[in-house]
Amino acid sequence: MGHSEPMAAYDDRPPDDPPAEITSPANPQVKWLVALRKRRVRDAERVMLVEGYDELVLALEAGVTVRGVFCCLGLVRDESRLALLDTLQGGGSVVVRLGESAFAKASYRESPDGWLAVVANPERSLAALSLPASALVLVAESVEKPGNLGAMLRTADAAGVDAVVAASPVTDWGNPNVVRASKGTVFAVPVASAPTSHVIGWLREQGVRVVVASPEADTMLTDVDLCSAVAVVVGAEHAGVSEEWRAAADLTARIPMAGRVNSLNVSTSAAIVLFEAVRQRALSGSASGARGQT
Repeated sequence: MGHSEPMAAYDDRPPDDPPAEITSPANPQVKWLVALRKRRVRDAERVMLVEGYDELVLALEAGVTVRGVFCCLGLVRDESRLALLDTLQGGGSVVVRLGESAFAKASYRESPDGWLAVVANPERSLAALSLPASALVLVAESVEKPGNLGAMLRTADAAGVDAVVAASPVTDWGNPNVVRASKGTVFAVPVASAPTSHVIGWLREQGVRVVVASPEADTMLTDVDLCSAVAVVVGAEHAGVSEEWRAAADLTARIPMAGRVNSLNVSTSAAIVLFEAVRQRALSGSASGARGQT
């Protein structure tokens, strides 16, 4: 892939003689960080970028392997956070200091806080996902905008969702904008990706009912039982849920709307449906899922 030089320092061990600080935006390490914004590079190297101290802490709490941390001391406002560098280095992670110009080149945020890490991709296979008896799953089919996927992850984390699955995905979970929009919750919620047909088959094997959110449905969302194991399916921003999912649905339901426009942003729709499930489960006293209330 043309990145052998930057990767040389990331062979699961710190470099023998790392520079005190990388100051040049043209440094191979910096160029490699920029290259990781491309999906083909992330996929080839099975890593992703995490920018921001809070997001990095969430990744660590989730047990994600941190390959390397790039820190710009001039941008770190809270010096107490620098203790994290010693912790990471003690655990075998590569720690590299960047000057402000070099960090500005590597960063993808408008207002960076001086923390950028390369971590192992947290995505799992469908077979690796473990669901409880009353699982609550969110399926996002062919969602295009990373910001929408990230927003859905934040909602899924708040609702105690057991897994979020990207069906026939357009973007990947390692997209830097997914990580940013999710505020790091991509590491807190189990995520997976697979073609729609595989996801449908997996849900059937798991005994999980499929509920498709559609503005054309006759049944209101509030009349659908969401207390048992259920997968809520939302579709792409423009096309909505595909015919394949509609055919596989055990139920279709619509969100009550009184306005002239009969559609909502996909992440908003997902939030409404998921918290309707939370409401019903709280009233019935049933579990919200492995990650939710008991």
